[in-house]
Amino acid sequence: MLIKKRKREEAEINGSSMADIAFLLLIFFLVTTTINVDTGIGLVLPPPLEDDQEPPPIRERNLMNILVNAEGRILMDEQPTQIGEVKADLIEFIKNPNNDPNLAETPDLAIISIKTQRQTPYRIYIDMLDEVMGAYKDLRDEASRANYGVPYGALNDGSPQHENIKDMYPKKISIAEPGDS
Repeated sequence: MLIKKRKREEAEINGSSMADIAFLLLIFFLVTTTINVDTGIGLVLPPPLEDDQEPPPIRERNLMNILVNAEGRILMDEQPTQIGEVKADLIEFIKNPNNDPNLAETPDLAIISIKTQRQTPYRIYIDMLDEVMGAYKDLRDEASRANYGVPYGALNDGSPQHENIKDMYPKKISIAEPGDS
């Protein structure tokens, strides 16, 4: 006796819910993924002047002009300077411990003006800005240790001690538009 085998139906995977699963996975990964956003260089800008208001006068002795040229050379008040010397020169300019008439009268009157050329290497500009910020950090740390026995970073933001040190050495940095020459 011959038994005929029946042809079996092939097993199929139901694909109707695959689109739903893919959509749910997509939403899951979108929600759980963190996207790093470059924050840029954080600087506090002064408030804009009124239309009829003149800029305050600045004595030349209170202004340190820093130029970073297209070759990456640094000129501080038209004197060539190495990047490693910038912080020490700025600290001396701001503090003026010997009352030198060529340096800032007081730390709160000292203004640092940074200007670059359009072809200035970005790395050199950032290094220069780091040196300027480092000079203020060192000055504030020194004053905080002398007055309160702790580094400036250990003081609570907004505390009277923090504000006192911040007022002693305010960051007055002017970043000029890049020039061609």
